[in-house]
Amino acid sequence: MKVFYHLPGLFEFYDLYKSFLPLFREHREYFYDWCEIGSIYGAPYDCLWGGGRVGFGEEDPGNVASLMKEYAISSRLTFSNSLLREEHLADKRCNDLCTLFEHNGNVENGVIIHSDLLLSYLQKHYPDFYFVSSTTKVITDFSLFEAELNRKEFRFAVPDFRLNTDLSHLNALSPKQKQKVEFLCNECCFYGCQERKRCYENVSRKSLGESCEDHICVSPDAHRGYRFSEAVKNPGFIGIGSIQDIYAPAGFSHFKIEGRSLGSAVVLEFLLYYMTRPEYQLKVREEIYLDSMLDLF
Repeated sequence: MKVFYHLPGLFEFYDLYKSFLPLFREHREYFYDWCEIGSIYGAPYDCLWGGGRVGFGEEDPGNVASLMKEYAISSRLTFSNSLLREEHLADKRCNDLCTLFEHNGNVENGVIIHSDLLLSYLQKHYPDFYFVSSTTKVITDFSLFEAELNRKEFRFAVPDFRLNTDLSHLNALSPKQKQKVEFLCNECCFYGCQERKRCYENVSRKSLGESCEDHICVSPDAHRGYRFSEAVKNPGFIGIGSIQDIYAPAGFSHFKIEGRSLGSAVVLEFLLYYMTRPEYQLKVREEIYLDSMLDLF
């Protein structure tokens, strides 16, 4: 079974993907033959409908659309703001992005979404997008997640990472339901966090331009920031071995890699770990690092 990775940084890491995608196409032998790029997701800076992470992608959307069209990769706009109101739906910048990406290339493009208000609006005005139910809903009750999977509006639904190991319930899903599950693999957030929803709401307020205090993370290791070496110890982490030995054989194909708020050097490490054969990881790393046009830090 093919595994599809959904990668971070559509606008945030344009330069990285401009270097990586030619390698992925021209030297497919460097990479596992059982995996593909399912999509690249993200949002530009100052994006009213944005959520999840505060966007900082500064690349021109036209350049992003051209790159995705050239490599026939699905683009996903991360419009997961949970606090949208009716007056926000007319935002010109976000509507222009929808117009640009809805029919860009020969692949279907999508929207990662939280707000049902925005979902209804997009279904009416941009009906050719597919929709992904955002992990920012923080659905930790499996019965509620299964109800989300059964919603016809969504092609995929991303559970809270703490459901990743609920294998008894996951394995009991129907084949159709399993193909709608998109696991968040590499979350580093404190597994026992009770503030995750408030954290996402704080980002939504900032995206709306509202004045608010920064959310103070209560994780005991929050001061250390994201470290992949720590993420692999998270009880909800899904590593490449688990994908190959547990999840894919059970009928799951879609895996989301987080990292929009991280540096491109860290995201490159994700691409190496999840997609690149060990014997070629150094070669791919060198090819990317030697690109004089790419700032990895």
